Amino acid sequence: MRLLLTSAGIKNPSIQNALVNLLGKPIAESSALCIPTAAYAFPDGASMAYKLIHGVAASPLCELGWKSLGVLELTALPSMNREYWVAAVQETDALLVGGGDPAYLSYWMRQSGLADLLPSLDEMVYVGVSGGSWVVTPVVAAYDGGDWPTGIDSGLGLVDFTLYTHLDHPAMPDASLANIERWAAEVPVPTYAIDDETAIRVVDGVVDVISDGHWKLFTP
Repeated sequence: MRLLLTSAGIKNPSIQNALVNLLGKPIAESSALCIPTAAYAFPDGASMAYKLIHGVAASPLCELGWKSLGVLELTALPSMNREYWVAAVQETDALLVGGGDPAYLSYWMRQSGLADLLPSLDEMVYVGVSGGSWVVTPVVAAYDGGDWPTGIDSGLGLVDFTLYTHLDHPAMPDASLANIERWAAEVPVPTYAIDDETAIRVVDGVVDVISDGHWKLFTP
């Protein structure tokens, strides 16, 4: 599986070019499934999920001109015939995983069975936004219902680093560089702090940063 882990979606041409390179073909010739599940842990989650799917969210993802686009709702998968949704995931070119609460998303990825399937999807491109990016790492922030991270929680551990998105976003005080540095000091793996113009690409375990903005790496 190839990963493109973004803070706020496909925000600039550099990140879009990285996505096309990972797909190996134009977006207009590629299929995608959108996962809005992480948003439901927030008070306005239903609205966030609608905006993501409808292509009017602040994080460009579904509106890129995909050849086909479907919705994969993780909370519904345990009640479905597994063969149906597994086939749909295996046949798609990209999973578009929207933002929200990464701990909630991690829970439903495991409960649905998607977490077990992901490592086998060698040709698929995983595109994450914020919490949808964070979830594939070994460590995510625990919020306990507040605006400030109070500790750490477990992600899926598909990569050997973690990240913190929305670096220095004016509307997100928890994402100041100083606060991220304090949080990263508790974390036993490297932490990438990335802003909304930055993405992390992972191919065959090789990590590189695509950025028209700013970012910083904290080591344990």
